[in-house]
Amino acid sequence: MKLIIDTDPGIDDAMAIAYAAAAPEIDLIGLTTVFGNTHVHQSSRNARFLLDKLGLAAPVAEGASYALGQSHHTPSEHVHGPEGFGDITEIPEIGTNHDLSAAEFLVETARRHKGEVVVCAVGPLTNIALAMQLDPEFSRNISRLVVMGGAVYCPGNVNHHAEANIYHDARAADIVFATPPETVLVGLDVTLKTLYETADFEALAERSRDMGGFLRDISRFYLKFYKEVGGLEGCGLHDSTAVIACTHEPMFDMVETGLSVVTEGPEFGATRPDPSRPSVRVCRNVDGAGVVHLFTERVASLP
Repeated sequence: MKLIIDTDPGIDDAMAIAYAAAAPEIDLIGLTTVFGNTHVHQSSRNARFLLDKLGLAAPVAEGASYALGQSHHTPSEHVHGPEGFGDITEIPEIGTNHDLSAAEFLVETARRHKGEVVVCAVGPLTNIALAMQLDPEFSRNISRLVVMGGAVYCPGNVNHHAEANIYHDARAADIVFATPPETVLVGLDVTLKTLYETADFEALAERSRDMGGFLRDISRFYLKFYKEVGGLEGCGLHDSTAVIACTHEPMFDMVETGLSVVTEGPEFGATRPDPSRPSVRVCRNVDGAGVVHLFTERVASLP
């Protein structure tokens, strides 16, 4: 399966990219970057660093710096650290970005591999909305869109109403859900059922000294946040769960519903069922233990 991950690395993004690199079902043909956990130039640098560390030659196309109509973004330093990788702050600049912007790269790659490309968006949906606006055929050219975002049937994580990826560009998300391609939404309804604990990271590092050790090291900052803010003993495999949904749909229970996103007022960023809109498949439940096991086994195969 040809996969593009639209990403804002980010600790859980790094985990998802490592999983995609290790999964035999996945041909990772590119990363597109967006603001979110970091500023977009940090996202791109981190993406290129991860690909180099994984020994992959996939291109990195840089995308949106801000939400649609905005000119400022404040990264989630309290969650992911000042450079996106927890306490690790010295991250080298390796290689260069693709000549095309993220939206252009998405459109051109989907056109070149019509019906073959799955796009997994694990950050704000700005690049996806821009690609849809750039080429009306984009939604039909991709095989499907898998989104890590939303809290449709459960509380949010930015506030009671909203999940972070949707909240950071609610207008872009609403554009995507208004006329979506074939879409699977992997939100907090399931990703908080895939907790990865300190002992899991330690065991992973024992089996995968380089990549597993790196993920363990950057996770300490992330795990501390989960403990202090949520009282949880682990972190959700948010982005990795979305990548796993690209190839292992039977592990998920889904319902079909249209979606809209609140774009103003006190519930800004909330993702709501909307029967007037085209249906997407929303994950309601997951084999959480199975996802954790699959993630570990795949990533443990890396050096």
